[in-house]
Amino acid sequence: MARRLRVIGSTSGVGDCPTLYDDVDSGEVLVQGDAVTDPQDVAQLKHIKDGEAFVVVPRELLVNFAPREAVHVPEFVPQQKITEFINDGFEHTAWRLETRTGYLSDKQMPSYAEFLATGDTAGEVGHPWFDNVRRMVGKGKRFERVRLVDNPPTEGQRYLLACARTNVAAGEDIRCMWRSDAGAAGLDGLSDFWLFDSRTVARFHFEGERTVGMELITDPLEVLRACQARDAAWHHAKPYAEFLTEVPSAM
Repeated sequence: MARRLRVIGSTSGVGDCPTLYDDVDSGEVLVQGDAVTDPQDVAQLKHIKDGEAFVVVPRELLVNFAPREAVHVPEFVPQQKITEFINDGFEHTAWRLETRTGYLSDKQMPSYAEFLATGDTAGEVGHPWFDNVRRMVGKGKRFERVRLVDNPPTEGQRYLLACARTNVAAGEDIRCMWRSDAGAAGLDGLSDFWLFDSRTVARFHFEGERTVGMELITDPLEVLRACQARDAAWHHAKPYAEFLTEVPSAM
């Protein structure tokens, strides 16, 4: 079966080499570069087996993009650290991918009970989150989200669709896409994360619908993957108001 490859990074132009790739399934790294064919160069290489080949890549490609760890072990950070990033820790863009069918934190909101009773909600109007969004947007910063939605949407997803207009009114740009389209966008298997300024990833870890921890990541490879996911999701997702017209009635 063919490998599923994605670009890790490159020090060249589009369609050129050298470039690093990783195998989505195995985690193996593939290197693309100019082939070493000079007989005098090849003669200096040791223990060559049939089928082996050699390429030349600049040192900066490996320094900038090679994975730092064989196995990633998450280190959770206090929620306060994430809050600091969201409040004032980023310079221009806070971008969020939401992939879950529901969130326990939503179900603990008063507006969730309102939604269950009436089928609609204005969201948590007056919540400090919206004051912060308005403050940040007023400074020229951006809050953006893409939400994956099942068809038909789950109860938790319908709640988010109902209260998203409160987020949008505060200044967030929310877009949605059907989960069935996630594969074509290369988003299968991804979990929730925030991406700040294309430099720092805040990754969520879950047990069911409960958030059990978050980690802040600055590893170039992980940040690059988050940027690639953001670009694909933003391209395929539809603005909130447009997507809402496609959502079947809950009745």
